Amino acid sequence: MSVFPLHWRLFLGLAVAILLDTGVQIFWKMGVIDIPDSVLPWELLGAVSERPIFLLVLALMLAQLFNWLFVLSMADLSFAKPFTSISYITVSLASFLVLGERPHPIQIVGICVIVVGVWCVSRSEPVAE
Repeated sequence: MSVFPLHWRLFLGLAVAILLDTGVQIFWKMGVIDIPDSVLPWELLGAVSERPIFLLVLALMLAQLFNWLFVLSMADLSFAKPFTSISYITVSLASFLVLGERPHPIQIVGICVIVVGVWCVSRSEPVAE
């Protein structure tokens, strides 16, 4: 038996999923920010391979895979996936703080809708059969 009850392990797994997704999105943006738009598609692979930050992005994606397998072993997809929508909030906040991006007012409305949706989903039972 685990030291943490199921709900705490699930909560931790979902929090890690949100943090990993936020990291992937921010580091990905940081990696491509200085690649010119005029780069041809076949040149893009070379440009990406020259930036070590994409190794970090790849490692975070691999961590996402294993964490997601852990989360889905404890909860239904229909319960767990909506919680990862919180990463829309954390990515918006991190992009503001790290990249200096400013959210549009309609994005803020969308974030509020996401919060309400996640709250509604949280009212259901998380355990898979």
